[in-house]
Amino acid sequence: MLRTEDLGVCPYEEALRIQRAAHAEVAAGGPERLLLVEHPAVITLSRRRGVRRNLLVSEDCLATRRIDLQETDRGGDVTAHGPGQQVVYPILRLADHRLNLSRYMRLLEEAAIATAAAFGVAAHREAGATGVWVARPGSRGGEVQPTAKLCALGVRIAKNTTLHGLAFNVRTDLGIFALIDPCGLGGRPVTSLLDLLGDACPGMDEVREALVGALVDALAAADRGGSGPLPPAVRGDRLPA
Repeated sequence: MLRTEDLGVCPYEEALRIQRAAHAEVAAGGPERLLLVEHPAVITLSRRRGVRRNLLVSEDCLATRRIDLQETDRGGDVTAHGPGQQVVYPILRLADHRLNLSRYMRLLEEAAIATAAAFGVAAHREAGATGVWVARPGSRGGEVQPTAKLCALGVRIAKNTTLHGLAFNVRTDLGIFALIDPCGLGGRPVTSLLDLLGDACPGMDEVREALVGALVDALAAADRGGSGPLPPAVRGDRLPA
């Protein structure tokens, strides 16, 4: 049984406590969870060596802007959360779905790509960069604009059970990403459905429903053995246990 719980707007530290409690229950055989949340403005840092060099402003600057700073045990590097970003924390037993880490990461990407497609946005994976990306129209200074990240991923696996998950930008204030080098990828841009669709951007409820549906469908396909060949690992897949 997969239980969906909407935490509403919840500070990162509190949501992490809830995740850990849910993880203990799921690892012990309890119902699997999808925890849905929006966080107040926060920048999170993984335990990767050198991650703080990708924080481009001082902690005092963040405090002045009322942006929280939290260290976390997920994989990946540095990222930002804020209102208008739909975060999903699946708490799942990988073996129950015939998944390993790489296949699970591709499943999360697949669900985000399907969600974007539901609103007319063509998103894709990129070799060497975990997450979901979109092409941006036009050019700048005669050069084609680089693709932009729409959805970030960062997970942790402990006792074969997942923590953390994905962050899908819907109506996020993208200004927060100027304060970091997201995921340490050299200043590549970040986008949102609002940035891409303007007035046609869906509401948070619509995106939440589509994202949960896409995750449920992707898990059902995995349960049926429809995940296909194991994809190659990409940057960010080798995460702490």
